[in-house]
Amino acid sequence: MRQIPVALQMFTIRDEAQADYLGALRAVAEIGYAGVELAGLALSPQDIRKALDDLGLAAAGAHFGYDEIINKTDELIEAGLTVGARYITCAALPGEMRNAEGYRRAGEELSKAGEIYARHGLGVCYHNHNFEFTRFDGKYGYDILFESGDARYLKAQIDTYWVQRAGEDPAEYICRYSGRCPLVHIKDMADDANHSFAEVGNGILDFDAIFEACEAAGVEWYIVEQDEWYGRSAVECARTSFENLKEMGIA
Repeated sequence: MRQIPVALQMFTIRDEAQADYLGALRAVAEIGYAGVELAGLALSPQDIRKALDDLGLAAAGAHFGYDEIINKTDELIEAGLTVGARYITCAALPGEMRNAEGYRRAGEELSKAGEIYARHGLGVCYHNHNFEFTRFDGKYGYDILFESGDARYLKAQIDTYWVQRAGEDPAEYICRYSGRCPLVHIKDMADDANHSFAEVGNGILDFDAIFEACEAAGVEWYIVEQDEWYGRSAVECARTSFENLKEMGIA
C-alpha cells in the first residue's frame, strides 16, 4: 500500500488556533500529523513557514475564498510558495454563484486562475460541501463545475462527509475524478438522525473503499477535518481520528 501522508485541516481546531496559533500547530505535531492544511493565513506566511519548519510539519495546502483566488493571484502565489503549500483550494462557491451558470463560470474562472498558479508550481483545487449536489437539468452543479474547467488547472478536493451527506458514494466520486483529485478531506458521519460529524473511524463511512479509491486515484494527501464536536475538545477529536487512522494502517 502506498503511504499517503495525513494532515489536519486547521479549521478543525479553529478556536485553539485563534487563541494561540503556534500552540495549536504544536498540538498537531505532538499528535503525529505529517502536516496541516491552512484555513487562510492567521500569521504572516514567513512566520507560518518558520513554525511549520520548527515543528517538522508540511503545508498540504491552504484554503481561501473564491474572490481571493481569482483576484489576488500574486499575493496568494507568494504566500503559497512561502509556506510551502503545493495547492491553493477554494473553500466554497459564493452563494450567488450556486446555479448552473455560476458553476460553469466558476469552472472557467478557476481554470484560468489555475493556469497562472501552475506557472509557479501551484495547483488550484475546489472543495465541496453538499450544496454542489443540486441538479440542474439532470446534472449536479459539482459536475458542471468540473466539466467546465480544464483538468490541467482545476483539481478536486473531495470531502467524504459532504458527498455522503448529499446521498452519493465518496469512493465512487474519488474514482470518477481519478488523476484529478490530489487532496481528500477525510471526514466521518455519525449514525444518528442529525448526520452529526464524527471522528474518522467512529462513523458510518466506508473508509476501506474510500482508501482503496484514493490509492488508485493518485491522492497525495489525506486531510482530516471535523467541523463540529460534541462534548469533547477539537484537539481530542483530532487525536482520536489520528489514532483510528493508525489502527487502520493509514497514519
